[in-house]
Amino acid sequence: MKPCSNYRKRIAWLAVGVLDSREERELRAHLPTCSGCRNYLEEMSGVSNKLSACRIDPDICVSETFHQKLAHRLKAEETASRWGVVVAQVQSALPRWKIALPVIGAAAAVVTALLLVVRRPAGSSLAPIKSATAMPPAKRDLAPTISNYQMIANHSLEKLDEVLTTEGNRNPPPAPVYTVSSFARTTLSDQELD
Repeated sequence: MKPCSNYRKRIAWLAVGVLDSREERELRAHLPTCSGCRNYLEEMSGVSNKLSACRIDPDICVSETFHQKLAHRLKAEETASRWGVVVAQVQSALPRWKIALPVIGAAAAVVTALLLVVRRPAGSSLAPIKSATAMPPAKRDLAPTISNYQMIANHSLEKLDEVLTTEGNRNPPPAPVYTVSSFARTTLSDQELD
């Protein structure tokens, strides 16, 4: 369980012993009610104890410029980490957009094409073109193809509905039924021909 976000920093300060008395009392009052914060305090106290148990070599001398350089690097890393979070979020969203944008564009093109083909402007003063969109006199002579359906739809959507209903109500010819015995017969007759 995670600790409360508004207590995390104070819990770390409490673990190293630098929290002032008022905030420490407030935090200690909160700890019995929150198991996440108690666990976090135990973890931070363990880390603090391990660090304080480490032996420090007295022969190590560090110059003043080391501290200045370290402070500058920490500030630069903090600034870079903020930008790094933003860049990481953009980069994680980018692959989804690389897929989504072409799909959205293709869907928009299809919808636009359908609207242009199916929808006719209201109050159009243009007479229908007889050569391309004229309905043939006999509907039953048309083969059930997409181009014929498109031609009927350009003429009238009601007629397209009628044609599709008629096609749907027609009984298709029975399909041949294949069984193992019929397969065996065809195999035998093929062998006899050889």
